[in-house]
Amino acid sequence: MSTTSLTSAPHAADPPQTAVPDDADLPVVGRRHPWRWAGVAVVLVLLAMFVHGLATNPGWDWPTFLQFVTTRTIFSALWVTIQLTVYGTVLGFTLGAVIATMRLSTSPFLQVVAWGYIWAFRSIPLIVQLLFWFNIAYLYQELSLGIPFGPEFVQFSTNNLFGALGAAVLGLALHQAAYAAEIIRGGIISVDQGQLEAAAALGIPRLRQFFRIVLPQAMRSILPNGANEVISLFKGTSIVSVMAIPELFYQVQVIYGRNSRVVPLLMVATVWYIVLTTLLSVAQFYVERHFARGTARELPPTPWQRVRRTWRAAR
Repeated sequence: MSTTSLTSAPHAADPPQTAVPDDADLPVVGRRHPWRWAGVAVVLVLLAMFVHGLATNPGWDWPTFLQFVTTRTIFSALWVTIQLTVYGTVLGFTLGAVIATMRLSTSPFLQVVAWGYIWAFRSIPLIVQLLFWFNIAYLYQELSLGIPFGPEFVQFSTNNLFGALGAAVLGLALHQAAYAAEIIRGGIISVDQGQLEAAAALGIPRLRQFFRIVLPQAMRSILPNGANEVISLFKGTSIVSVMAIPELFYQVQVIYGRNSRVVPLLMVATVWYIVLTTLLSVAQFYVERHFARGTARELPPTPWQRVRRTWRAAR
């Protein structure tokens, strides 16, 4: 028996080793967005055309606009519009919170009453509600307090119950409450039920559960829709012009009814609506930013912080 020694065959020549570049040596190429820049260019061109039309078209009649935009009559009408917005918002959301609580209660009676209120005031147009409250004296000349179908203890005339401004506030508040109730209810039911169960297990009182656990989290869902309702109410106050209340839009109509300068007077109302709506939007941003604490790793930067960052990056 012979043994043979196993010898390894000579290997073929190994290919030359190429040096792998380090990550630090790789060039960094930014992602290109050609369509984004094309969109920016189109928007800038359209904006420039619009501004050019505003500046050169004599139909806008800017001298008349400047003549009336800061008059005492306009400021007085603007103050009435702000009053209607504030009263309608405060009363509407206060009543809406009560109705939302009734809808979330375990009582079938309260649920049905709250649902019926929301159904009725969302179904009837706002202008119909305003005209109804404005002409309530036509339907009921006197109102009384006493035993139903029995003796009356107190009687009072509806002619002096409230004026046009009071009827407008009442109509706006009752109408707003129906929408505010659903906004508040939606925010409350968006909170995870497990957190309430954990709070109850820790023995936290129910009232404290609502104000310290449920409400701060529900506000993040309530605020965007609620702010939209406030802005809609602010612009919707123009509908009370049918009741001859001297708010902004009514006074603008009166002025252009005398001098026939419709377009510049409408621009007066438009500019003031834009200014106050912008202020409401800024307030909404800061309130939402306040309630976002504890939920985001980093709060969204304010407009001033964005400007500072852009300036630093440009430098």
